Amino acid sequence: MAPKDKEGDAVTVAAESDKKKDEGKQKKKDEVDEHENMSEEDRELKERLETCVSTVLNEDKEASVTIPIRNNALDVIVNELRTATASMTSVPKPLKFLRPHFARIKDLYTSMESTGDLDDASLEFRARLADVLAVLAMTMGKPEERESLKFKLAGAKDYETLASKGDASKHADDNLNSWGHEFVRSLAGEIGQEYNQRIVDSGADPESDEPFADLLKMVHVIVPFHLTHNAEAEAVDLLIEVQRLKFLLELDGIDEKNYQRICLYLMKTASYMSDPDDLQEMYETAYEIFKQQKQYYDALLVALRMSRHEEIPILLGECEDPLVKKQMCIMLGRHRVNYEVEDDPIEEELNELIGNEKLSEQFLKVAQDLDVLDPKTPEDIYKSHLAETGGFSRRRDAGGAQVDSARANLASTFVNAFVNAGFGKDKLMTPDSEWLYKNKDHGMMSAAASLGSILLWNVEEGLTQIDKYLYSNEEYVKAGAALAVGILSSGVRNDADPALALLSEHVEGDSHIMKCAACTGLGIAYAGSAREDVMELLVPVIEQSDGGPTGFMEVALAGLALGMVFVGKCDDNVGGTIVQRLMEATEEELEHSHARYLCLGLAILFLGQMEKADAMMEAVRTIEHKISKYAVIMLETCAYAGSGNVLKVQEMLHQCAEHLTEDAEHQMAAVLGIGLITMGEDVGTEMALRSFDHLLHYCELPIKRVVPLAVAALHISNPDFAVIDQLSRLSHDPDAEISQNAIMGLGIVSAGTNNSRVAGLLRQLSEFYSKEAGHVFCVRIAQGLLHMGKGLLSINPLHADRMLLNGPALAGVLVLMHSCMDLKNTLLDKSHYLLYYLTCAMNPRMLITVGEDISWRPVTVRVGQAVETVGQAGKPKRITGFQTHTTPVLLGATDRAELGTEEVISVCSVLEGVVIVKDNPDYEPEETK
Repeated sequence: MAPKDKEGDAVTVAAESDKKKDEGKQKKKDEVDEHENMSEEDRELKERLETCVSTVLNEDKEASVTIPIRNNALDVIVNELRTATASMTSVPKPLKFLRPHFARIKDLYTSMESTGDLDDASLEFRARLADVLAVLAMTMGKPEERESLKFKLAGAKDYETLASKGDASKHADDNLNSWGHEFVRSLAGEIGQEYNQRIVDSGADPESDEPFADLLKMVHVIVPFHLTHNAEAEAVDLLIEVQRLKFLLELDGIDEKNYQRICLYLMKTASYMSDPDDLQEMYETAYEIFKQQKQYYDALLVALRMSRHEEIPILLGECEDPLVKKQMCIMLGRHRVNYEVEDDPIEEELNELIGNEKLSEQFLKVAQDLDVLDPKTPEDIYKSHLAETGGFSRRRDAGGAQVDSARANLASTFVNAFVNAGFGKDKLMTPDSEWLYKNKDHGMMSAAASLGSILLWNVEEGLTQIDKYLYSNEEYVKAGAALAVGILSSGVRNDADPALALLSEHVEGDSHIMKCAACTGLGIAYAGSAREDVMELLVPVIEQSDGGPTGFMEVALAGLALGMVFVGKCDDNVGGTIVQRLMEATEEELEHSHARYLCLGLAILFLGQMEKADAMMEAVRTIEHKISKYAVIMLETCAYAGSGNVLKVQEMLHQCAEHLTEDAEHQMAAVLGIGLITMGEDVGTEMALRSFDHLLHYCELPIKRVVPLAVAALHISNPDFAVIDQLSRLSHDPDAEISQNAIMGLGIVSAGTNNSRVAGLLRQLSEFYSKEAGHVFCVRIAQGLLHMGKGLLSINPLHADRMLLNGPALAGVLVLMHSCMDLKNTLLDKSHYLLYYLTCAMNPRMLITVGEDISWRPVTVRVGQAVETVGQAGKPKRITGFQTHTTPVLLGATDRAELGTEEVISVCSVLEGVVIVKDNPDYEPEETK
């Protein structure tokens, strides 16, 4: 058998050698063909390069080929490589022709490297050879070996040795940039890899510059080169790779032409940083660049994004332009920042703008301009006459279960409050108090409180109308009036501080309902203001431990109000008080349906503050009750709200993996958390929607019930077609809670948009569920939200071109969403007045242009869909499918506006809300051109 094997092997070897011969022949034939097909120029270039290579290599060791002659040959090669121009799709000719010689040139370099002492001329020759090899290695070297960088570093060392001998080479200065953009990019990639490799291999300290001195020397050349060649994104990427982002601040290359592109890239890239320190560093770098460029408005946006309120006085102090100061104060008012300007010539005017004192006036002026001042009745919204189609009455017949009219009236109260919010007049409450007495008990309270919503932001006039109800004999009317005072002052600062003055006595009083109303009123009025005096009022209520279930309800509502007042402030006193109360609570208290609000109060305290909530989460874990899981997940999801943190989303999905049919509150919070974490970030939103589909297919009921709310959280006041479709399907689900949440979700998604498709769906649902009292109530609330402020308001917490997340607004929406997790015991029971927390989120979705004295100045603007332009070359269009309007105009959640005329320029970079414009000094009317 063995001899046969040998024969077989011999045949195989023979066949392989034949094959190789054939391949060799084919190769030679191809080369000959190629040589024949070349143009005269190419052939000449190839021959010239080959002659130069043979001179450089000097393989025959000819004495006549001296170093200067070899240097000259190298000069020719360098010159050809540098001046070669090629189309985008083909390799430059010199690179192509030098390819076969790469290995031989490399061998020459290696032999020279092993030679010890070289004279200066040979040293310079070796350094220049390394430069050429670095360029050739870009296309010929193996990627993982980083040859390009190795040759470059070796060459740099030789140049340094020459310089130290006092014989600096003229080629040393410009041996990076002159090789062109593509080479510099390739080198930058290798520097990043080498940097990481050194940290891994030798444990080098990233903070120290010593182990990376040679790399950083190159970085300091490459980054300015990128900046001057419109490759800002690549410069930032390289600095992030080598953890030296602060180097940007030392460069002169940043000017008014490129600072916006650099900062935009920094801000957008920050979302993808998993390490909190890296994230902070990117924001700080953008902040410093804006400050260097004297762009104080943009710097303020970054400071607010970082929640660094201590920077506000610095920016206002450095800013000398009174118009920019005014615009900054308008932004502080929009973001609900409680800040008082001092020692400024126009401080009174600035404080007025931060306090939103003119908000009501501006809003009503827009309403007048758009001709929607006439009050609307709930019936105008329900359009129940449209429910009877084709002569067939689908209305509930006499035999059907009648919806109790108190519940219907209560729904109408809320619809009326939302639809006429901020308009100052309606047809139910402001004419007389007859409507009040068509409700009973808690219904009366909500009806009286609706006055606050109708008169929203207009504190002076509102107080005179509400005042009479504060002295009513009916306890519930009195409580409603107290709540109305709080709602009225939402987001508006008034020197007299009426909410605190009128509500403090009731917080300390004995009446249960008055206490609940006063605490909620304070929470709404001072949301985000972090007022110590409000804290001193509410803390004793949280600390009380007697009074059974009613007492604990006061505790929970006071905790929620305190969370609202200190939203995102991480205040230790507030957090400590709430956690202490949760720890001391009895089993019965923690089972109370309102215990969730105490947890929510604690969670919104850390809204958007990321790792700062870690210590509090550990403290909450020590509570020996199932609510601790729920509270921990709420804390974590609120802390990372709007961050898009993928790791946290994975953790939340992991929570949902367990199949539980009861005690699954923590899973419900986790599902809503996925929506919270990914909101405001397009890629995350897409991914989350896909995950929700999976949850609907494979998970248990408790998780499915929250999916509609989580979907809604991703599209607040932004009625996306696909999302409405999905919610519409879920609104017909056989499970009552899924369908109710889907109906509420429809309301949240379309809030303040007047979307006709949603209006039609809700009308159909009101017929479909005409015999279900709970469902009809939800449909009515959703209709009220849809037509909120007659289409002039939005509850979307993202603003300033979706860059900032407004804490009080998101917290107000969260109150509604967490109430929806247990509708039966909250909104459908007696705590429906918590719906008024939404007023913290209500904001006019208008764009008004004003002159230097804050009086209206209509100009033409283009409004269209916002387009992502980060990292794009040139000056890309920032909006698409635009229409030209004259201000004031309404903006949707994904709209962006640009000035449509060169006659004026805006003081700020983001056209939203109230924008100050001034005359453009360079503008020339067309006639005079």
